[in-house]
This record gives sequence, structure tokens and C-alpha cells, in this order.
Amino acid sequence: MTVNEFFKNDRYAAFSGVELLDVAPGKARAKMEIKDMHLNAGNVVQGGAIFTLADLAFAAAVNAYGNLAVSIETGIRYFKGVSNGTLWADAKVVHLHRKLATFEVTVTNQEEELVALFTATAYRKDTPLPFDTLQPE
Repeated sequence: MTVNEFFKNDRYAAFSGVELLDVAPGKARAKMEIKDMHLNAGNVVQGGAIFTLADLAFAAAVNAYGNLAVSIETGIRYFKGVSNGTLWADAKVVHLHRKLATFEVTVTNQEEELVALFTATAYRKDTPLPFDTLQPE
């Protein structure tokens, strides 16, 4: 099993239309094509949909090291409302420690404008995951 196959089992992200594109230890990229179901009453993408996109990129990047990591803190700031097109989430490690890892995820639109900034810290458990890991670049 690969890390991409493992994260296809993230049923909520899949239901929400989030697709994991690239993943390696410490980084990941995901996308979400904006559909009517993502829009709130103001006709812009609902914050929870953007959070789900960013959270999947973060989860893939931190778990790609091969051991189960669980979020212990997250935050998100929204900068631009969007109503159509595609959103991209790019996760990268900011600090990696044996037990804690901090990540930043930028969410951009198809014009590469910053839509949101997601930050998260994960607790890295000793539980191995059922996929082969790649070495970080």
C-alpha cells in the first residue's frame, strides 16, 4: 500500500471532493474543484470546506513519515472569498521533532492568489502505518 492509497480511505475528504495529488514526508498537495455543495449562504466557499482541503494535505504530509500522527492544534486564517474554480492546498513542514511536527498549508485559487493559511501541530505516535515510506528530499 502507498500513502496515497492509505488516504483514499479518508472518507470525509473524499465525500467533500478533496483529491490528494502529491505526497512525500514533510510535504503534500491536494485540490478541490469548487462545486455548488461547497458554497455557503453568501455564495462563497464555506470555511469548513477550505479547512477540510488544508487538513487532508497536512495529514498526508505529516503521516508520510510512516508513523501515525494526530493533530493537537490547528488554526486557519481566511484572506479571500471564492465562488468557483479550483482550490489548491500545499503543505510543508516548518519544524520536525521526534514527537511534535508543525506544518503550514497555503490554500490558493487557480490564479495562485492566497485564499487561506492553515497552521497545525501534530503529535507523532510510535504506531507504524501500513504503507511504504519515501525518504524526505
